[in-house]
Amino acid sequence: MQTTNLKSQKTDNRNVGLPTNVEKMFEVGAHYGYSKSRRHPSVSSYIYATKNNGDIIDLEKTSVLLEDAILFIKNLGAQNKTILFVGTKPEAREVIKNAALSLNMPYVNIRWIGGTLSNFTEIKKRIAELEKYNKESIDGGLEKYTKKERVVMAKKMEKLSKYYSGLLGLKKAPDALFIIDSKAEHIGATEARKSGVPTVALTNSDSNIKGIDYPIVANDSGIPSIKFFTTAISNAYKAGQMSVPNKEK
Repeated sequence: MQTTNLKSQKTDNRNVGLPTNVEKMFEVGAHYGYSKSRRHPSVSSYIYATKNNGDIIDLEKTSVLLEDAILFIKNLGAQNKTILFVGTKPEAREVIKNAALSLNMPYVNIRWIGGTLSNFTEIKKRIAELEKYNKESIDGGLEKYTKKERVVMAKKMEKLSKYYSGLLGLKKAPDALFIIDSKAEHIGATEARKSGVPTVALTNSDSNIKGIDYPIVANDSGIPSIKFFTTAISNAYKAGQMSVPNKEK
């Protein structure tokens, strides 16, 4: 599938000895879209060609989208804003979790709980309940409960932990979302739009990108591609943080 025509998407940057973003994206398979029959009309202008009924994404255009997203994320980093990382499909779970933890950011990698943004007041109660349980576990505060009560509580907290552990420490709605596969995470994307929370999303050829503030049209199923774009977003946030002078001195 990687024919001469596809390789022509890569920009010749050999004179500086460094691969361009387009070359890097090509290497991780970011150009692989889904079949033409699954293509959403909103991404048609981002399709470079169709080979064997499979859409090939125009990485030159993806590079522009990525730069726009990076500028937005850098600005958030400079302001120490909170980004909620979201990716519940198996290929994205560990990547999203690791990226969020590296930035001390919240994440959702098991299942999006309806109301996470649209009804954050209730979600906040669940988070507080889990935080209290964790603190009591460490401080020995659970001893005041009977054995039966502790068993019941442990089962409840196990369930809460599964879905809310990535949100521990989140005291208010996030300032932005970074999503892997906006079609798979359509509930979260819809809540973000209705709540006025800007969204950056890695999204493939089958997704409607009209409601996404900063869409990045590329392969959202391959792990190398997911890692590439997630790392780019994480690095952009760190760069934004570093751009602010240390005022503590």
